[in-house]
Amino acid sequence: MAVLEFKNVARSFGDTRVLANLEFAVEEGEVVGLLGRNGAGKTTLINLVMGMLAPDAGQVRVFGQDPRENPVAVRKRIGYVAEDQELPPFLRVGQVLGLYRELYPDWDQAAADELVDRFELPVGRKVSDLSRGQARQVALLCAVSHRPELLILDEPAGGLDPAARRQFLETSIRLLNETGTTILFSSHHMGDVERMASRLVMIHETEKWIDSALDDIRDGYCLALVPRDASTTDDLLGMEGCLCARDRGPALHAVFAAGTEACRMSLARELGRDDVQCRPLPLEEMFIELVGRDA
Repeated sequence: MAVLEFKNVARSFGDTRVLANLEFAVEEGEVVGLLGRNGAGKTTLINLVMGMLAPDAGQVRVFGQDPRENPVAVRKRIGYVAEDQELPPFLRVGQVLGLYRELYPDWDQAAADELVDRFELPVGRKVSDLSRGQARQVALLCAVSHRPELLILDEPAGGLDPAARRQFLETSIRLLNETGTTILFSSHHMGDVERMASRLVMIHETEKWIDSALDDIRDGYCLALVPRDASTTDDLLGMEGCLCARDRGPALHAVFAAGTEACRMSLARELGRDDVQCRPLPLEEMFIELVGRDA
């Protein structure tokens, strides 16, 4: 049984369609990075998993259950941290940890104590007096100390400095390595995605656009630089494997789902030119090429 399943899921807010025809599954032990522009539907998708929203159509299943129909059974198996998540500001850190300890029967106090020491958290200080980085660390500690089967991170390290973000991610990775926890996370930091994820799901214009292992993306996609007098963006988009094409002035840029040499040979045949350049795409550059406004 998959840990997460989305079956033909759609969700709108008023007249604005956010998700449509969304289908994919996340298996036990996978680490899936969720990518997309701001407003692409990443947070909506995560809220569907958490049972905070219901789909307009289709099915969302978490551990085989509907998170809206069985919220307690589902939520007790999940750890969740979001960028805008707020802890009770009037409570002291130690009181927050005590509250979570009461909520989760599987709370691991030894693990919590270790993280308190590692993060150097002031347990006697009120949440309202913590820095943003410390508040994120408390939220992560609460999310992982009950040893969840599924960890969901929605831009959890947004706004943190690089050192704090790295420490945050190292803790998440450690949890995965120790317990085989399934992780679904969204982030705008491509280096973080490449460091943590084994698989990427990209949402664009309401639908899933890419769903691939990270290694396959590194080896199986490339950027073609086509002379402007050799083709048009419409012609390139009509070619097999072309995901996007746009005019970048000196050349047309097109992203193809193909290795560099295979793409170069294919374009040489199609265009009758041998001056087309194809090169690998770093993840951040690939993301920019794919979701650029004029793509």
